[in-house]
Amino acid sequence: MQPKNFPFLAVLSLLLAWVFDQLFWQKPIGISFPLFVLLCLGVGLWLTWREGRRIPADIPLASLVLIPLTLFFAVMAFVRQEPLTQFLSFSLALGGLLLTSLTWLGGGWWRYQLRDYLVNFFRWFGSLFDGAGKALKEYRPSRPREDAEGEQTNEGARRASGLKPLWAVLRGLLLALPVLLILASLLAAADPIFDQMLRQAFKIFSLDKLGEYIFRTVYILVGAYALAGVYLYALRRSEAEKITGDDQPWPAPFLGWVEAATLLVCVDLLFAAFVSVQFRYFFGGQANINLEGYTYATYARRGFGELVMVAFLSLLIFLGLNVITRRTDSRQRNIFSGLGIGLVALVGVILVSAFQRLLMYEAVYGFTRLRTYTHVFMVWLGLLLLAAVTLEVLRRQRYFALALLIFCLGFVLSLGLLNVDALITRQNLNRSQQEQPLDLGYLVSSLSDDAVPTLFDQFHAPATPDETRHAVGGVLACRAALKAQDTRANPWPGYHWSRASAENLFRTYEAELLAYQTYRDEYNRWYVRVDGVEHPCFVDYYID
Repeated sequence: MQPKNFPFLAVLSLLLAWVFDQLFWQKPIGISFPLFVLLCLGVGLWLTWREGRRIPADIPLASLVLIPLTLFFAVMAFVRQEPLTQFLSFSLALGGLLLTSLTWLGGGWWRYQLRDYLVNFFRWFGSLFDGAGKALKEYRPSRPREDAEGEQTNEGARRASGLKPLWAVLRGLLLALPVLLILASLLAAADPIFDQMLRQAFKIFSLDKLGEYIFRTVYILVGAYALAGVYLYALRRSEAEKITGDDQPWPAPFLGWVEAATLLVCVDLLFAAFVSVQFRYFFGGQANINLEGYTYATYARRGFGELVMVAFLSLLIFLGLNVITRRTDSRQRNIFSGLGIGLVALVGVILVSAFQRLLMYEAVYGFTRLRTYTHVFMVWLGLLLLAAVTLEVLRRQRYFALALLIFCLGFVLSLGLLNVDALITRQNLNRSQQEQPLDLGYLVSSLSDDAVPTLFDQFHAPATPDETRHAVGGVLACRAALKAQDTRANPWPGYHWSRASAENLFRTYEAELLAYQTYRDEYNRWYVRVDGVEHPCFVDYYID
């Protein structure tokens, strides 16, 4: 970074840290998160322009692609309230900011191997501590020197003159402080309303909150220092990325080809025996659920446990051997690839089996978050396995890190676009119309406001049977009562799209929900009466 731009970076970093404090200190997270992400990206773009870099001419397209992706997941965290989707959206948005600063001028993130992510991350992390300090030392103004003709050097003069306005403003503020105190006290004595306004304004300086003020000041300064380091890394060091080439494997292959092939053959035979012996158990369907006393729950849970275990082990074995095995000719490479493909194919059989079992489980017991997560995860895990095999066949194993990144992005994107809680609500209500039991307590107490628009859609749909409509009305009445009980303040940074949409719907249809009586018992537990039957509004249990 050019020395002349460092004051702008320092001031903007300090302002960003202060904005972070104002947006997030003791406030729920809502629109504040995408707004802060947008500010961080905007400051980075402005500093890039100040450095004389033309956008997009001087910035790689791969780096620019990260900006809309990061903003998308930041907005997703603002739109969805379902916990896993929101948490993963937060994580990917913050990860997008990190990766953008890591590779801003280089744009080589799509060629990173797993090792490259680690190496460049540690370089980036180190810049948080020493980047701003080094830049400050470089900028430290010196006294203007005179050349042989007695004139000041241009650089020294610019630095000295650049600080004069700042020191002048500080001196002016010090002079204004006592004058303002005297005049304000006189004006307060003349007008009681103005006096009350001043007292309210100065309440924030209560000595009772001195410890809080000190803590917030310290973390704002630390945050500003870290932000300055991040921007300095993006503008100074991100062009010199450390990328491992195909001719620089790490670690160097040390395992013999025969040993690796033997291990793969043994694992393939084990998995083949597992699939063949339990083929009836995998694909027998409902007729075999009670085989050896297995229940629906055991049938599904064992399937997912086996999926995770086998997929993890197969990927670990396949990728690990791929890195450490010496293959000197095409014959050895082809045999190794064939054994690896066989390994992945057997895992695919188990994957299909587990997917089928969860479908059967949901057909009887309904949809929950964990079951929905599992379904989406299975699809993307299958695609990741397919990508691993394809890269092995094409001899492009270095791009597995990119495939893994796409897997993570796709999984979270799918959860956000599906709207997990709305999907669960819709599927379970459809089951209830087919004379399947409906768990009212789960719809009330376990799902977020993401489900409320779907509940109202079902409540007003002409095709909804009366029994289902009354059940949905009871759910909505419970949620309205529980929401009215929450009197916590919600400042504008905590504004959340899903929560605001739900509150607007409850206000709009408040009169319709009066038909469903809600009340509390002596233990402060909420109940709703639907068709003369009492149902608890809140059920404290776990459903897998």
